[in-house]
This record gives sequence, structure tokens and C-alpha cells, in this order.
Amino acid sequence: MTEKHDFLHHVGDEHPFVARGLRSYFEYRDLGIEAASKGDVVSHVIKARDGHNATGAWHVHDCKFQMFYVLKGWAKFEYEGQGVHTMKAGDCVLQPPMIKHREIEHSEDLELIEVVSPADFKTFEVDAPED
Repeated sequence: MTEKHDFLHHVGDEHPFVARGLRSYFEYRDLGIEAASKGDVVSHVIKARDGHNATGAWHVHDCKFQMFYVLKGWAKFEYEGQGVHTMKAGDCVLQPPMIKHREIEHSEDLELIEVVSPADFKTFEVDAPED
């Protein structure tokens, strides 16, 4: 933590979902954590975007911490060395830094909360892992 974090009460219905962010097949609602944490953490609600599907591209996130909690629906991911996992409502996933992974598919009603540190993490597409 670089500086003391600010208090935040983020009022959800004042912040709509937007169809811009890391993935074109999702909509994101920022939770205001990035500014309040002085860039230490970013958090958002992610939901499936109507008529859009996962690309299945392998990638990594250059971060220190990344987790997500599924609120609704399901998503199927493949992780290097871990195989394919289907996450459903109530499931929580901790993704180690730089683990190769890809989303295979998700339900139309998928909704999840993601938390990543630092807020300005980078994402890189990579080749599929060798089995």
C-alpha cells in the first residue's frame, strides 16, 4: 500500500455498466476502488454483453493479486497446469500472477466481481501452454 486509502461508499445505481474495458464481450461497472486506493487496487463488476462471446485467446495478467467471485451464471476457463474449470454462482477463483489462461465460454447471464492489484496491471496475449 503506497498511501492511506480514502473512505468510499460507491452507490451502484449511480454508475452504469459500460461496454468498454479489457474484453469486448463484457460490460464493466467500476466500483471506485482504484481512486480510493490511490491505484493499489481496482475492482469492478463484470457482466456478459448481449450477443458477444469469448474469443478463447490465451493471455496473462502482470499483477500481484487477482481474484473473482461469480455472482450469477457460469464461465468456463482453462488454466495452464490446472485444466478446464467451470465456475458458477458462489464460486471464487484466485489466479496466480502470470498464469496462462483463457476463457472458453460463459452464460448469457454471467455476472462477477473482480479485484486486481495493482490497478494499472498489464495484460498480454501469449501462446498456448505446451502440455
